[in-house]
Amino acid sequence: MQPIATIKRTKEIQERYQIFTKKSYGQNFIIEPKVVEKIAQAAIEDPSELVFEIGPGIGALTQFLCQRADRVIALEIDARLPEILKQEIDGNLEIILQDVLSTDIDELIASKRKDHQKVVFASNLPYYITTPILFKLFEAKEPIERITVMMQKEVGARFLATNCESEYNALSVITQYRCDVKKIMDVSRHVFWPKPNVDSMVVQFTFHHKYRVENEDFFFEMVKACFQQRRKTIYNNLGQWLKDKKKAEEVLSKASIPLNTRAQQLSLDDFILLYEVLA
Repeated sequence: MQPIATIKRTKEIQERYQIFTKKSYGQNFIIEPKVVEKIAQAAIEDPSELVFEIGPGIGALTQFLCQRADRVIALEIDARLPEILKQEIDGNLEIILQDVLSTDIDELIASKRKDHQKVVFASNLPYYITTPILFKLFEAKEPIERITVMMQKEVGARFLATNCESEYNALSVITQYRCDVKKIMDVSRHVFWPKPNVDSMVVQFTFHHKYRVENEDFFFEMVKACFQQRRKTIYNNLGQWLKDKKKAEEVLSKASIPLNTRAQQLSLDDFILLYEVLA
């Protein structure tokens, strides 16, 4: 079957079903099959993996996911699209008409996953809700093996950034605490219909268990507080959060972090040490 991710097929589907992109859903259809094929290849290592796709649209990526996996479950918010997907995608696809942000991810995975089955997520995420969706997945208690997503290039750079890089922030630290993060590829704005104003990047998050702090909520709150005002030193930000400059000075001294250090200079290991001193 001809790939959906071409300008010809995309326009044909739009005309046939009188379905046009909605800005409110952040819809941009991919019109280059090599891009979605590469995302599917990166997302799925074995056909037995249970694949969840968020926001399948008219099925450009879905088509390739279904070719590589025994079972694909797609969550779609747009009520116009499930019928199109059923008509245009052959095979092993289940469609759930539901907003992922209001979905109980743990309940969803538990209800669909077989014993010892690896779970993966793949998506061309709407730019305006990339971070909320990813953090919802990061906070899931059910095991997720990896997440492979296309996102705005600038947002991808923040997830990938390490200390002393300009893009490095609390998001970078918290994500890397949970996952190994790697770039799969850059994607030009010219492979979308309609064309967005920004370029994209495909990023993969593979969950690991390298780090473990007892109170993760407190750790994440501390990291965010340290980055609260980027121009200020960690001493100022931490002191403001603790409401106690003297305590901030003592904690930083015990962690061997100079008072004039800024948060973006600290590595993940530094933040864990800082947490351990505080805790």
